[in-house]
Amino acid sequence: MIKTRTTRFLILWAIVLSPGIARAQSATTGAIAGVVRDTTGAVLPGVTVEAASPALIEKVRTVVTDNEGQYKVVDLRPGTYAVSFSLSGFSVVRREAVELTAGFTATVNADMKVDSLEETITVTSATPVVDIKNVRTQNLH
Repeated sequence: MIKTRTTRFLILWAIVLSPGIARAQSATTGAIAGVVRDTTGAVLPGVTVEAASPALIEKVRTVVTDNEGQYKVVDLRPGTYAVSFSLSGFSVVRREAVELTAGFTATVNADMKVDSLEETITVTSATPVVDIKNVRTQNLH
């Protein structure tokens, strides 16, 4: 009976303290979020967003924009971040010196320009071989 009450008390206590622990953890980290668009204002899904900082153990955290062009990089340690945006066919956009503090979400939006299209054509040719010893003349009438 006492063992059951103690177990129930511990479970109840853990449930009551769980939100506080989660809030404490989110108060020690921050986030970077925003929307990525092209120069016409249309949202861009599928953009790779990288948040890089010496404050991160893994040095770079990567996410991809959703169908509305939105992204959010969460659980980031306070520090200075460089955020880059890349998508095939578009120029890479980079934002430097994004200061992130604990419990703060920095908004970093990006407008991406269509990259210049380049095409390379390689022409190779060989010098024609001309037989100068066997010459034949032909008249067409």
